Amino acid sequence: MSFSTISVIGLGYIGLPTAAAFASRQKRVVGVDVNQHAVETINRGEIHIVEPDLASVVKTAVEQGYLSATTTPVAADAYLIAVPTPFKDRHEPDMVFVESAAKSIAPTLKKGSLVILESTSPVGSTEQMAEWLAEMRPDLSFPQQVGEAADVNIAYCPERVLPGQVMVELIKNDRVIGGMSPVCSARASELYKIFLEGECVAVYLRGRTYSGWGDARFLSGGLIFTFCI
Repeated sequence: MSFSTISVIGLGYIGLPTAAAFASRQKRVVGVDVNQHAVETINRGEIHIVEPDLASVVKTAVEQGYLSATTTPVAADAYLIAVPTPFKDRHEPDMVFVESAAKSIAPTLKKGSLVILESTSPVGSTEQMAEWLAEMRPDLSFPQQVGEAADVNIAYCPERVLPGQVMVELIKNDRVIGGMSPVCSARASELYKIFLEGECVAVYLRGRTYSGWGDARFLSGGLIFTFCI
């Protein structure tokens, strides 16, 4: 199944550049965010965040009709969830935004849909997201239920980019993709190859989750270490 329409849930420092990257390859992209100001700004062809080279890509994509934003999820062939996962007390990740995003897109899913979690998340988060979706859509099958034969494919692939270099690293960096089945990994790789110049490496889902969470912890620790110096 081809990816005619792509939806990015969460239009922050990862979501908006990702949406713009797909749109720059002449794919129809609908960005979704609860922030009305962000949505209105993007639909004017402007940006609400600071990131080199992003403004021109967004402006062109909006003017050419490939990128738009809304506060309400729409039907798409692929969904990328890129919402915050802040820490709660005792440094536990808060998955409330991921849960909200997953449940918001559930009514729009169809047979052949691909859902990718890009938010930095702890082990088990992708499976939990799949359970939330399955609970809301008992008419569709999911990888945890029927494996390769699932109606909806699910994968995990957090970004590994640095602020100020996002528009370069987003395209050039290799990606490690954890699918809930080989088919899920293959379809996620196919999606990213629309704009990706780096390699796509498929791994077992939990290996990818450990890697993503480890990346975030390393970057966080590196920043703390730098400031301590």
